[in-house]
Amino acid sequence: MSTALANKPLIAILTIQEAWRRVRRRLRTGPIHSLRFVGAAPDRLASVPPSLRRGDPFIAEAIYGGRFHLAGKVVQAFDQSIFHSPMPSADFTTELHSFAWLCHHAAAADTLAAANARALVSDWLRLASGKLSGPAYEPETAARRVIAWLSHADLLLGSAEYDFYRRFLKSLMAQTRFLRSIAQEAPAGMPRLRVRMALALATLCLPLAAGRSRTAAQHLADELDRQILPDGGHISRNPAALAEILAELLPIRETLTSQGQPVPKGIYSAIDRMLPALRFFRHTDGTLAQFNGAGASDVQLLASLTRFDETLGEPLSHARHSGYHRLSAGGTVVIADTGTPPPLAVSQNAHAGTLAFELSSENARIVVNCGCPQPGQPELKRLARSTAAHSTLVLDERSSSRFAGQPGLDRFLGSPLVPGPTEVSVEEVETAETGRAVGFFASHNGYERELGFLHARRLELSPDGYRLDGEDRLIAPRRTRGRADAQAADLRFHLHPGVTVETLGRFARLSLRGQIWRFSADQNFSVDDSIQFAETSGPRRTLQLVITFVPGPVTTVRWAFERLS
Repeated sequence: MSTALANKPLIAILTIQEAWRRVRRRLRTGPIHSLRFVGAAPDRLASVPPSLRRGDPFIAEAIYGGRFHLAGKVVQAFDQSIFHSPMPSADFTTELHSFAWLCHHAAAADTLAAANARALVSDWLRLASGKLSGPAYEPETAARRVIAWLSHADLLLGSAEYDFYRRFLKSLMAQTRFLRSIAQEAPAGMPRLRVRMALALATLCLPLAAGRSRTAAQHLADELDRQILPDGGHISRNPAALAEILAELLPIRETLTSQGQPVPKGIYSAIDRMLPALRFFRHTDGTLAQFNGAGASDVQLLASLTRFDETLGEPLSHARHSGYHRLSAGGTVVIADTGTPPPLAVSQNAHAGTLAFELSSENARIVVNCGCPQPGQPELKRLARSTAAHSTLVLDERSSSRFAGQPGLDRFLGSPLVPGPTEVSVEEVETAETGRAVGFFASHNGYERELGFLHARRLELSPDGYRLDGEDRLIAPRRTRGRADAQAADLRFHLHPGVTVETLGRFARLSLRGQIWRFSADQNFSVDDSIQFAETSGPRRTLQLVITFVPGPVTTVRWAFERLS
């Protein structure tokens, strides 16, 4: 690990910062300081926030039978509590202690589901609540638990006995004090924002002084100002982060409004920016584009969130701050990554997919990225983050951005993305008649230092949406260091599992949901196996179109997707 740190000063700095953050958090939650979290508890909740998440009653039934399917693993708890059962993975433990699965009990909405939910919370209070350390008290896990308990308080407390009612509120109060104590020491990005959202919600739902809720709401507004970009994207560049944030932020706004309390400008402004941005990242089938950690979409949640979007018209074509392009015409949508990697401190889930694109048409996706797998599959996650798992150009089977690949660092930092492209230049392509953007030309320098090439891509969508023309080019700048090392370039187009492929000479016929598309290129291509990671049921086999050429003799490849019917 020391060699890796010596070769990567940014990683060394981040490691020191993370070590110091953990020390500060330990000092705040040590044996002496933990006494601060014990105190009087309220005798009731002031309000119960609405929940935008919809669960599955069949999953609640499985949990009642002792079968927990979380983070890609299954544990059958027979005669003992699930909190005493061996945990199959760290991700399973995190999901279990977050209590996000309570939404399934709420979906069942019957007496048996409510009783089972109370029994599981009671088990946690008895077996796991006493020690302010370990997975259950990681900042983001504790924040998700507080939000879940508050959002489903009606289910848990509706017919609860007094003893459970008292212990539940006492624990909620203690966890709120804990989160308030460590809020500043939470990891950067989503974990810190989730803690701020949990605190804002808790101070509204617990009968505390009005000053507490105003302070918590303002702290949340300040954190949103730091993390939500001017175009509405999240600093991590993960489209799915918007849905996660809005799912908790909108109920906070609704609760503030219902209580007659002022909503800080930062909260209103963030919501007004994020809702159009969420629409920007949605394909024609309603799912989110699979970039930088986005996996399988919760279509029901997305539908609930879009009902709050009162903006009209088409989304922007270029989200400059987030680093994405969107082309839309005639029911066809193209979304492309035209930005540099996110800041190192929030890049644990970022992908090396610069200049990758996705294509969809009339409720069907055609060209995709492989997406992020479900939690609990670290090997697949690393593979999914590579450039080869994206619909873009791969040089010498290397990723355009690198990963902090030491196992020790992975456990400590979460494998941040070491920026490859430090510069992505972008130019709009507009029609001469209307001045409307129909495409873009972009290039990145992720391969320049090691392999001596810039990768440039040009995409143009026809006005009727029936043809997407593309051009990929390798440019050797004057400083050609390392150029001789580049042996092969692979231009990959991953196809959605719903697409069937038939090759016809220099063409490929793509069939999907009643549509026929034709792929053509000025170079030979092959049809190879691929895999779609972003599926709720697990990875699925699919296909990809691959153009392989040798850098140097061929530096430009032109290709097109054309709809025939």
